This record gives sequence, C-alpha cells and structure tokens, in this order.
Amino acid sequence: MAQLGILFAVAMVISALGFVKYVYFISLGYGFSVAGIGLAMLILCHGNLSISTVLMCVLLMIYGARLGGYLLIREIKSSSYTNLIKKETKENVNFVAKVSIWLTCGLLYTCQTAPVLFRLQSGKGGDVCSVIGMIFMIAGILLEIMADMQKQKAKKENAKMFVSTGLYKLVRCPNYLGELLLWTGVFISGLSVYSSVLAWIVSLLGWIGIVYVMFSGARRLEIRQDKNYGDNPEYQEYVTTTPIILPFVPLYSVKKYKWLVA
Repeated sequence: MAQLGILFAVAMVISALGFVKYVYFISLGYGFSVAGIGLAMLILCHGNLSISTVLMCVLLMIYGARLGGYLLIREIKSSSYTNLIKKETKENVNFVAKVSIWLTCGLLYTCQTAPVLFRLQSGKGGDVCSVIGMIFMIAGILLEIMADMQKQKAKKENAKMFVSTGLYKLVRCPNYLGELLLWTGVFISGLSVYSSVLAWIVSLLGWIGIVYVMFSGARRLEIRQDKNYGDNPEYQEYVTTTPIILPFVPLYSVKKYKWLVA
C-alpha cells in the first residue's frame, strides 16, 4: 500500500503541470506521469526485479516519454494545434475544479500502472500473462507511433483534408486503439498476481477508466471532425464505413452517447 501511495505522489507531482495550463493535466501530465511511475517502480522494487518486470517498466517509460515529448513538440511547433486546444478547453477553470481533476488524474494514472507494481510485489517473474501483456503493450505503442507518423505525413500533403490512409483505413482513431491495446496489456499482465480484492479493484478502475477516457476522446474527435468535414461526401462515406475505434466492430459513431464526457 505504501508503494502504491508513492506512485500516486509521483503522478500528482508530475501532473501538477496542469496548473500551468489546464490541458496539461491530461496531456503532458499524463505521458510524463506514466514515464515517471515506470522509473519509480524500478527504483522502489530494485531488489525484486525480473526480466519481464524490467521490460514492462521500460515499456511504460518509453510510452510515457514518447507521448509527452510528442505532445510538447506539437504544441511548440504547431500554432494551429495550439489555437484548436484553446477553443476546446477552458482556461478560466476555478481552483477547486483544477484540484479535483488533478486528484482524479493522479488516481487514474496510478491505477492504470498498478498491475505492474503488483507483479513486482509478488516476486513472480515472467509467465503467460506477462508475455501476453507485453505483446499487447508493444503492439499498442507501435500502433500509436505509426498512426502519428502517418497523420503527420498526410497533413503535410493536405492540411485541410481528413486522414483516411494507412491505419486510418482500419479505424478512425488508431491512436486511441493503440492506447486500448497498451492498457489492456498492462491489465492482462497482472491477472496471475492479483492476490487481493484491493488489487482487483485498483486494476479494474485503471483499465475501465482509460477505456472510458478513450471513447470519450473519440466522441470529441468525431464531433470536431463533423464540424470540419461534415459537408464533404468523401468524409460521409468514410465515417459510415470505417469503425471509429475498434477494428471489425461495426461501431461507427459515439457522438450520441452524451455520457461519454471527460
């Protein structure tokens, strides 16, 4: 429990970036918190490491550092992105609301990464669950990297056109699919070491929480793209034939689900 508390403290310190700019709670604060937690677990459990747990911590660090770095560079270099974020986020949020989202984010990031800590605490090395989990994690990270690269390339060729090539032929939100794969992998990696009700509750909260956030993000993106490209017949064809987030699942829209608000 003490080590879980330390991970929460790490997440709270790093995600406090949100007090500089509100959106940082769920952008830079998210990526760098995950990276910081991965490093903290290596330090806290240095005497109880195995190849599989080291790899999982390193994967979390790679994921978090890449995401945080990518978002930081995009914000610095892309004025259009900065203006878009200003329109979609409220910076005049009162202090109480900021503290609430700060606490919520710190708790979510801790719960998301907790399965790796539970494996470290168990002293159990690699097994089927850890191998399957790492495969999902690696697939998710690679998917996100490829999706970002393909989107950047497509936008350079035509900045005003929606992206429908590469992975975007498979689903409209491949980045969010990558997130789902990654965190599903983290949850799976701990299935053989959840030894208490608390471990199950914490891990499930983290997994369910990030699934909710990803579908909420997909809804926001769908609403934004409908405003930008709704009159384009090619876009209408694209959104009615390409699943929004889950490949081969005929779920093409989530904008009607107003409870998906985060």
